[in-house]
Amino acid sequence: MSSYLLTCTPAHGHVLSLLQVARHLLSRGHEVSFLTSSRYAERVADAGARFLALPAEADVDLDDADGSFPERAGLTGPAALRFDMSTLFVRPGAAQLAAVRAELDAHPVDAVLTEPLFVGGALLQLMPVHERPPVVVLGIFPLGVRSRDTAPFGLGAAPIPGPFGRLRNAALRVIAERAIFGGVQKEADEMARRTVGRELGGFVLDWAGRADAYVQFTVPEFEYPRADLPATVHFAGPLPAATSTAGVPEWWPDLDGSRPVVHVTQGTIANSDFGQLVLPTVTALAGSDVLVVVTTGGRPVDALGITLPDNVRVAEYLPYDRLLPLVDVLVTNGGYGGVQQALAHGIPLVVAGQTEDKVEVSARVGWSGAGVNLRTTNATPVQVSRAVERVLSEPAFRANAERIGAAMRDADAGRALDRALAEVSVGRGQSRRDVRR
Repeated sequence: MSSYLLTCTPAHGHVLSLLQVARHLLSRGHEVSFLTSSRYAERVADAGARFLALPAEADVDLDDADGSFPERAGLTGPAALRFDMSTLFVRPGAAQLAAVRAELDAHPVDAVLTEPLFVGGALLQLMPVHERPPVVVLGIFPLGVRSRDTAPFGLGAAPIPGPFGRLRNAALRVIAERAIFGGVQKEADEMARRTVGRELGGFVLDWAGRADAYVQFTVPEFEYPRADLPATVHFAGPLPAATSTAGVPEWWPDLDGSRPVVHVTQGTIANSDFGQLVLPTVTALAGSDVLVVVTTGGRPVDALGITLPDNVRVAEYLPYDRLLPLVDVLVTNGGYGGVQQALAHGIPLVVAGQTEDKVEVSARVGWSGAGVNLRTTNATPVQVSRAVERVLSEPAFRANAERIGAAMRDADAGRALDRALAEVSVGRGQSRRDVRR
């Protein structure tokens, strides 16, 4: 039996993903502690892990950033990205590290498992290896490892093969690291010097590639090829979908296969404005020979605020394990977990997401040929109508989705994680009891 500390920024999607990891480790008989916001204490306890609360300085509500930081409202483009990187991720890093070190002093562990936006993990891995346990990054959104073959993470720019592509990537990296985010990088390096006595050793968004191991929860078929991929990166396949407790609505028998089913969702967090994607999709497909299935992500059905066309069915939640086998096209704002669930069922997609990591998810959908990337957050009915028509009429989209899905179904995320943790343990050649802090 081993002991692990999981650390997570206070964001709903991040916490749910790491709780799946926690459940797997617990099922293997390991001890698991989970450091995140007190807002998630009950969820952590329900999973069976030991809950640890982040200090107030690090307890930022990423799901309501505008409410927590009114000055963020109205920011767009690079200004919004700089604000988020600095305020939401970099500045909490020192307090995150302090909480991690206090826990490690009291309860040594075999490894710290973290996600890439927990900057306290970046600071921890800067410490001498004999003073800390291994740091294992859990890739719960698209792979952000620095490479000469890819553009900087966050730009949503798909690879261009050959020398021209590498020149483009190098130029974009200079612009991103020195011009757009130069101030953020300086702030991060100064914080690292204050807390651990050295700079980060590279761009703040690239730190995860320098960790002891990086377990990416997807398959290579849904990730950009990199000739210089570090040996520390392990492709594990998607995390298994959480078991759904949602029942089925009375209209469920309408999903009888008599016409194509188009499912549209904006997830459970980015659903305050259905005018971004759900309503344009309903409008675009009204009267067409498809059945449109809408989930509101927990918001009341009447929050849609419209009279529903005859071919639209709506529910707050639906059991994805029962719904996805019946879906022909998924229209989504690009949440990583939902996109991968669809691909695992061989479902092609229409994606409209340009914020956070969604811009990178959407770019991979378009690059892989598994769907259409609308390259917007606010889709129009015309855009959605044309994209859905393409995906339904051109067999290549489904063929590519099925190709990726077959690889996902062959993967075993839990087993791959176990192998990566075993390799880190063997490589370190010591147990947590041998580390003195």
